[in-house]
Amino acid sequence: MADQERVACHIDYQGAPFVARAAAVASAYEDAPTPVGSDFLFRIVFQQQPSEHAAIRLYTYANKEEGPTLVHLARFPYPTTLPGGGRFGFTGLQSVFEPVGGGKLDYWCELKYEVEGRGSGS
Repeated sequence: MADQERVACHIDYQGAPFVARAAAVASAYEDAPTPVGSDFLFRIVFQQQPSEHAAIRLYTYANKEEGPTLVHLARFPYPTTLPGGGRFGFTGLQSVFEPVGGGKLDYWCELKYEVEGRGSGS
């Protein structure tokens, strides 16, 4: 198995940390968002090609009865300007607040090389 570059986002929601991962995709519409508790949906879009669209986009949606509502969008160039990242990766520590229910989600993301089909155990 070959190593594959992935985005790994470390998410903490109400004291329950987990890691959401995404490999590069050809289209920004290939991956569905990941549910985070009942308040949020988190979506990672990692595009390496074509070079004019190469970027990492992170979407956070409030998970409402009438449908998801975008509350946070972050866009980072790829390759990132901070490849090693530092303590909170290439994003820095981000906090997103759900506008009605008051839920809070914290996250930071990094680039990792992982064996396809397995996480790196971080």
